[in-house]
Parts: sequence; C-alpha cells; structure tokens
Amino acid sequence: MSARPEALRAAARADLARLRARYPAQFRTDWPGRARLAALLAVLIGLAAFGYWRLDFSMARILHGLGRLGTFAVLMLPPSPEGQFWTFLHALGETLGIAFLGTLTAAVFAFPVAFLAARNVVPNPFARFAVRRGLDVMRSVDVLIWALIWINVVGLGPFAGALAIACSDFGALGKLFSEAIETCDKRAGEGVVASGGSRLHRIRFGLIPGVLPVLASQVLYFFESNTRSATIIGIVGAGGIGQYLTELIRVLELQQVAFLVLMILVTVAAIDWVSTRLRRAIIGPAAR
Repeated sequence: MSARPEALRAAARADLARLRARYPAQFRTDWPGRARLAALLAVLIGLAAFGYWRLDFSMARILHGLGRLGTFAVLMLPPSPEGQFWTFLHALGETLGIAFLGTLTAAVFAFPVAFLAARNVVPNPFARFAVRRGLDVMRSVDVLIWALIWINVVGLGPFAGALAIACSDFGALGKLFSEAIETCDKRAGEGVVASGGSRLHRIRFGLIPGVLPVLASQVLYFFESNTRSATIIGIVGAGGIGQYLTELIRVLELQQVAFLVLMILVTVAAIDWVSTRLRRAIIGPAAR
C-alpha cells in the first residue's frame, strides 16, 4: 500500500523537473516583484503607525476603559422599559417608517436616473458623466449630514429623517442600478430591436425584465441597512427611537437603554430574516 504513494510522489517530482526545464522563466523567483510588495507593505505599516501616533492611540486607555465598560454592562441588567414599552414601540415603528419611506423614495427616483448613467442606454459620454458625478455628489454626503441639513430645512422629526435617507440612498442606488443595467445580457434587447422594436422597447422589454430582480434585491438590502441608519439619525433629532436612545444615555437610564438596544437587535434580525427570503424568492433558486 505504501509503494503506490511513493511512486506517485516520484512521478510528480519528475513532472515538476520537466516543467522547470521547459519553462524556466515561470519558476524563476521574481525578486523585484517581491521587493515592491515588501516596500508597499512597509509603507502601509508606516502609515498605520503614524495614524495611531497622530490620533493619540493608547492601549492603556483602552484597558482602563474596559473596566468602566463592564460597569456599564452590569448597570444595564436587567433590560426594562420601566413603563415606557408602548412609547418605545411607537418610536420603533416610526424608525421603520423612516427607513421604509426613505428607501422607497430613493429607489423610485434612482430607477429612471440609473438608465441615464448606464453606458448601454446613453452612449453620449458627456451626459453620462454629468449624471454619474451628480450621483457621486449625493452619495458622498453621509446620511447623518443629510439629516442635519434637512432638520434645518423642514424642522425636527421623522420627515427630515426620511428625506435624509432618501438623499443618501439616491446616489448609492443610482450607481448600483446603473452598474446592474450595464451588465445585463444584451441578447434580449437585441432580439427586441431585431423584431422591429424601438430603443424604448429595447429598454422596456429587453433591459428592465433582466435587471428588475437584482434591483429589487438591492432595495431590500438597503431597507435592512437603513433600519440601523434611521436609529442613528434619530440621535440628531430626525425622529424615531434614536431620540429616546440618546436622551436615556445622557441621563444614565441604562436599563431602558438596554431594552431599546434589545428591541433594535430583534427588529434588525427579523428584517434580515424576511429580506433574505424575499431576495431568494425574487432572484430564484440559483441564489439559494
């Protein structure tokens, strides 16, 4: 039994020797390439070390803070609404409403704009460049900044939060939608044109049916993500459960804070479970 593995190893070594003799350049050590890689790693490590030094990174401060973190964790137990359950539940529903309306508004406006940014729909590079840079501007501003802007425009409340999510996601969804449209199979559109259809027919019957499952999957993922974002923007006054969270943290009502965090975790887990199954149902069995 042991002779056969030995014979196989000997045959493999003989094949390797023949390959080395036939293709010496492929087996030669690329010392310049290794030197460049080592230099790149050294630069990255140097930048990281400089960043830690410049930002006053201190492991001692982290270790000292772990004790206080443990104290906070103990004070958060047991989680309790302390008579505020229905108030918290209403705020959580408001957070979900902000995420849903913001995501839906962004998707509705990003859908037509994405076609203007797709190379296989708009061949004019100047028009396409203008649309893409506009999308870049929208998504380069963080949702928290959008929330602060809209709070000063329309006032405090969930309306400002929904507008903030819509503006931030408009740029991101527009970019993702345009990339999905560009990678769509061209044969369906070519078949529509070959059968006498116009360019509008090519988009309607050739492109949209092919990309719609992917776009719907992306929207579901953004809704799941925006549930967390809606919690964050509530901290600056854009409505939702985030307002209660920041107020209770300031007054050190840590048991109520723990209950709010638990509510958020359960909600996000439930949305993730539902959206995962919806994405699989939309995309098809191949995504399972």
